[in-house]
Amino acid sequence: MSSHLYAATTSQGKLRDFRAASQAHALVIEPLPDLKKIPAPEEDGLTFAANAILKAIYYSRFAPGKLVLADDSGLEVDALDGAPGVRSARFAADAGFASGKDTDQNNNLLLIERLNGITAAQRTARYRCVLAAARDGKILHTAAGAVEGVILESPKGAGGFGYDPLFFLPALSRSMAELDLATKNTLSHRGRALAALIPLLGL
Repeated sequence: MSSHLYAATTSQGKLRDFRAASQAHALVIEPLPDLKKIPAPEEDGLTFAANAILKAIYYSRFAPGKLVLADDSGLEVDALDGAPGVRSARFAADAGFASGKDTDQNNNLLLIERLNGITAAQRTARYRCVLAAARDGKILHTAAGAVEGVILESPKGAGGFGYDPLFFLPALSRSMAELDLATKNTLSHRGRALAALIPLLGL
């Protein structure tokens, strides 16, 4: 018998990742009903955990009795002292960087610019994710996941979203955007966080 989790995200990329990762655990992950009608909270936490927790608590109050899942995730680049970090989705916007392209492309272009001249050995980075599960305004559990990689000088692959075309996995000799969903979710930060959270919830 499957269990239901309701994801507090409108990101189709995140929903796709969650659904793919959940298949191995007899889970059904659906977007929170009427999520687009709910005013978004201010994500002013200084850590991924703080933002995930505040979102889980906030959105679970709009879905009485439901198990609500919220995540905060992003990219930490060592040569940039851990940036963009919790500001990953707003990296280009924060810098006033615009190229006439969409948000993901702007973020990737700015990252390439900021790492110009940095050697391959210094381009180490990681994707990090924290998931928080709440019900009726109370946190039940949190879990984290991470995956190490290297930032490429130019994008590779047409899959994934966010920084995936620039996030290279040396062990596989492929970028995250070159992986199929099944492979991606066995090693991605989001897949690992979900796998860690499920037993905590007793699902």
